Amino acid sequence: MARSSGYRFLSVPLAISRPDSAGSRLLHRVSAHRSGKRMKPVLYAAYGSNLHPLRLRARTPSARLRGTAYLPDWSLRFHKRSIDASGKCSISKGSSGVYVAVYRMSTTDKRELDTIEGVGEGYVDARINVPEFGECATYIAADSRVDDALQPYDWYRELVLLGCEELGLPPDYARRIERVAAMPDPDSDRRRDRWAIVEMLRDSLEQIVN
Repeated sequence: MARSSGYRFLSVPLAISRPDSAGSRLLHRVSAHRSGKRMKPVLYAAYGSNLHPLRLRARTPSARLRGTAYLPDWSLRFHKRSIDASGKCSISKGSSGVYVAVYRMSTTDKRELDTIEGVGEGYVDARINVPEFGECATYIAADSRVDDALQPYDWYRELVLLGCEELGLPPDYARRIERVAAMPDPDSDRRRDRWAIVEMLRDSLEQIVN
């Protein structure tokens, strides 16, 4: 199903509040309109907390799911050191395999996602070859931010699991993620906000099932 692939180098609430993000977005769109150019959409391969379509579209409204793919020569890791002292997802070369969800989005939203994910501040913007889809953008932890001793917060691991369930990824893959050790978030406000997001996504999944 998959081919060996390489890459080259080039987490947050549902409601993103950035003083300049709306104005910046508008400026990009006006500029593109005046120049008469239409920017080519970007294919983005999500593998962690952005797996869930609702989660990603709250961050990047233009995102549309194109499908899923399996990369046998990559591994999912929770070893990217975050500013909140927990481990966030990344992928690295390995043999355990990783599933990705491929989304199509505007270049404007991709730039916004770069900012949200922290490109240049922990993640690098990379390109990987995804079977059936070709070259896709993704995020990979910078070497300086990798720490294999880290654990994710429990709400973060749950976001990844909900994405797996929503996309119908194999149960054994989800069970592998469930076995990743996780810890409670010591920040009570952040913990409350993030678990509220988890519950909203969980409710949406139950409504679809029922």
